[in-house]
Amino acid sequence: MEYSSKYYSPTDPVAVVPLAEYTSDEARRALEEALRGVFDLNNIKPNMRVVIKANLVSAMKPDAAATTHPALLCALCDMLAERGAEVIVGDSPGGLYNSAFVGRVYTVTGVRAVLEHGAKLNGDFSELAAEFPEGKILHEFTYTGYLKYADLIINFAKLKSHGMMGMSYAAKNMFGAIPGVIKPEYHFRFPKYEDFADMIVDLDEYFHPALSIADAVVGMEGNGPTAGTPCKMGYLLASTSPHALDMIAADILGFSREELPILDAAYRRGMIPDTPREINVVTDYKVTRVADFERVVERRSLEFSGNGKNPIKKLFGSFAGAILRTRPVLKADLCVGCGVCEGICPAKAITIKNKKAKINRRECIRCFCCQEFCPKSALKVKRTAIATIFHRERK
Repeated sequence: MEYSSKYYSPTDPVAVVPLAEYTSDEARRALEEALRGVFDLNNIKPNMRVVIKANLVSAMKPDAAATTHPALLCALCDMLAERGAEVIVGDSPGGLYNSAFVGRVYTVTGVRAVLEHGAKLNGDFSELAAEFPEGKILHEFTYTGYLKYADLIINFAKLKSHGMMGMSYAAKNMFGAIPGVIKPEYHFRFPKYEDFADMIVDLDEYFHPALSIADAVVGMEGNGPTAGTPCKMGYLLASTSPHALDMIAADILGFSREELPILDAAYRRGMIPDTPREINVVTDYKVTRVADFERVVERRSLEFSGNGKNPIKKLFGSFAGAILRTRPVLKADLCVGCGVCEGICPAKAITIKNKKAKINRRECIRCFCCQEFCPKSALKVKRTAIATIFHRERK
């Protein structure tokens, strides 16, 4: 093992419980059942400052399935407030990290409802510098200041497909600790999927949330993590390890560990076992895979298949990467030339010409920030023709 985890272990327990709808009673029932198996709520003491780091990626309504559902957040806030905790709910969406911008996200996502359940919404928009010499690849970074003052962090994610990483769930959710306008900088610093994945794992190691919970009642498939389609799944997951949780979530969606760079990075550091069957699932509920889950992209680490010392394999790997790699493409009829993609592109590969976005393929690093944050869903993840044939053959 190239790195020994300080906080997460292959034996960390995971709870999977059924949850068919977002009613307050059912949300409370599912949370109580899930936490009973993985986290003792008696650890919550009066006046303890508990931060719930939700997924509030953008100003989207709950039924869009892009953000953590407010019914679940409200139920959790009730449970924590009943134990005397000071509860703060927050996140840093893509965009400006200030009161006006994030305040609108709080409103549209329905998260302001937590104010009636004993919680506060984060109003501290300071940014702090962190040094992390223990990190594998992320040794210094800027983060949202409110997290520093948490006695305990709860990571509350949403299960979605993802253009760059294949799947967005618990581990990826901690990328929201990076202020919104700075996020593209980290894509530029770590343009390779493997490096970006290690950066995410480093963030989880630095903040080490004591509990991760995941909303997989209605997730997102297709052109995720913001422009996809709601997909009914019917689960709530919880674990003391975001990586163990992600491994079970990946199995539910039919992903293998090798297809998901973040999960594979956690495996290389010894944080999860070889297969999901070895995960310590502490609930009796039998998981049924989501049928025909539509992925953003078929990812089998093909781009890295030629990284060995054999020159022929290297050449083949480069060739395979060139013909199989996905890329963002513009649906011109949906583009309104608003310039959001131009402003957010970390490689400065997008310009607006004649009120339409134009992508410089030579400069594009395929981070899919443009696809993730386009307000009109005008940018899509597209396979090459050969990759499409390959995908169909595998299916």
